[in-house]
Amino acid sequence: MQKRKLGNSGLEVSALGLGCMGMSFFYGPPKDRQEMIALLRAAVERGVTFFDTAEVYGPYINEELVGEALSPLRDQVVIATKFGFDLDPKRDHRAMKGLPGLNSRPEHINAVAEASLKRLKIDTIDLFYQHRVDPDVPIEDVAGAVKELIQEGKVKHFGLSEAGVQTIRRAHAVLPVTTLQSEYSLWWRRLEDEVLPALDELGIGLVPYSPLGRGFLTGKLDETAPFDSSDFRSTLPRFTPEARKANQVLVDLLGKVAERKKATPAQIALAWLLAQKPWIVPIPGTTKLHRLEENIGAVSIQLTPDDLSEIDRAASEIKVEGARYPEKLEKMTGL
Repeated sequence: MQKRKLGNSGLEVSALGLGCMGMSFFYGPPKDRQEMIALLRAAVERGVTFFDTAEVYGPYINEELVGEALSPLRDQVVIATKFGFDLDPKRDHRAMKGLPGLNSRPEHINAVAEASLKRLKIDTIDLFYQHRVDPDVPIEDVAGAVKELIQEGKVKHFGLSEAGVQTIRRAHAVLPVTTLQSEYSLWWRRLEDEVLPALDELGIGLVPYSPLGRGFLTGKLDETAPFDSSDFRSTLPRFTPEARKANQVLVDLLGKVAERKKATPAQIALAWLLAQKPWIVPIPGTTKLHRLEENIGAVSIQLTPDDLSEIDRAASEIKVEGARYPEKLEKMTGL
């Protein structure tokens, strides 16, 4: 597995990470715990060193799963987790049905860090993200709280998720931001206008989540694919049958390039992301070993400048149908 550094921070990870959310949360009921532990350890055996979780995934059970699976392999892995939601134990937050509020007050950040360390069975959080920007707490206070955690040895690196350029700059002035995690893929490219140039300027890495469009860019989800009510995608405008049918043209484009490269659409989608910048590390999620191995295979696919031009030219003519989030969730993003 190739390695990459996230910006100027010196944090080196595998070129492809593993998003762990879907093992416990969002896409239907939690998967079998022992099977997921085996999958996480199989990822390490195959060279994956970068794992992404959060307290809200479950809530809590995903961090516990990652902790049980990876704490015995602690010296081989980089574990990222997140703070920023106000979780209510009396509400059902599965698949974000009972939408939690935001909370990035410094005392809450400290409490989350302590709880996450216990669930993950580690002494230090490698990368601690603010999950969503809290409009009620100045980002300088958030960065200051994480800076104290770094000084105490409880956190190594600071990250932001779904933050806009001004927020990134203000946070970075207080505490260097190691990486931004945001949605980025061939069907969500808004970062390219302002965010990517700012990250390049500031020396901040990018960790794209949903790099396969929540599974759509794999070509396995046509308009007839059913979604369980506990599957978050059932609430997304982009995943209505009509939108999926309209957006199939993007999958067809990936399939055309994949056929020529003797690859799969998913591998081309990931290879395209990896080719954008050397400091981009996608974190596709999966619950299946054969999909993990397929995703890892993307790292060795070389897209030529002609390939990239062809993809960009064709993609620019495709209008993606459907918003990526319902309005209430979209308001939680800083873009």
